Amino acid sequence: MAYTNSSMVSYTKLSPNHSGQRTHSIDRITPHCVVGQLSCESICGCFTSPSRQASCNYGIGKDGRVSLCVEEKNRSWCSSSNANDQRAITIECASDMSEPYAMNSAVYDSLVKLCTDICRRNGKTKLLWLGDKNKTLNYAPKSDEMVLTVHRWFANKSCPGNWLYARLGNLAAKVTSNLGGSTVTPSAPAAGLYRVRKSWADAKAQKGAFKSLDNAKKCADSNNGYAVFDANGKQIYPTATAKKSVDAIAREVIHGKWGNGTERRQKLIVAGYDYSAVQKRINELLR
Repeated sequence: MAYTNSSMVSYTKLSPNHSGQRTHSIDRITPHCVVGQLSCESICGCFTSPSRQASCNYGIGKDGRVSLCVEEKNRSWCSSSNANDQRAITIECASDMSEPYAMNSAVYDSLVKLCTDICRRNGKTKLLWLGDKNKTLNYAPKSDEMVLTVHRWFANKSCPGNWLYARLGNLAAKVTSNLGGSTVTPSAPAAGLYRVRKSWADAKAQKGAFKSLDNAKKCADSNNGYAVFDANGKQIYPTATAKKSVDAIAREVIHGKWGNGTERRQKLIVAGYDYSAVQKRINELLR
């Protein structure tokens, strides 16, 4: 087929880091968090050196502008998986530098538009998010379907971060709506399960996956520090309480209420607090 690149591109700096023309037709999109509020030029700049051994097809800068780093016809080195990258368009998105690696509205809006454009040019009318690694990787997309995959399925990484991971269902629905396709996705039994974990990103700590929410809650209650997450990674039990101010949390940390080191960091992130902001306030209070 004849490959094209997006007309949304406002900056091009092609990376030498790619495998040449892909060996599989495009039927996946893999969005990533670049871990930094970078411009689209800076994202391309991350991949100009051959020693970097990494690249992406597109970058979305913090202002929503799009850059081209590897042409769509070529396989980028982005997802720690040759099989995935041969068939996926990979997109690095400007984000915060710590979990949940949040993206601003300009970046997310451009991601929706870019995914829509990629699907349309490749003859797709639906973008699917199945929410489960095994289900997705074993699914054979129909000729009009594009499927979302994530880096964390192929490497011990949080990428694309819990902020975007929790919104992939929304991303798929918006893109499919833009394309005029049906938002009904194939049945995915595993995607409807309630998972019991310490945090959504910590899949290795999972205690179980349950069809029954009540059974999932019982499991979480029996394991201190565990919570119940839905298929989109949203914590649904125990329900989040009203968040305290950064100053209040910093003072609690100083008084030892949140533990130390990695344990403290994990607890703050799970509770929905910005660890960097809390640590900054702690440093200010201890001056």
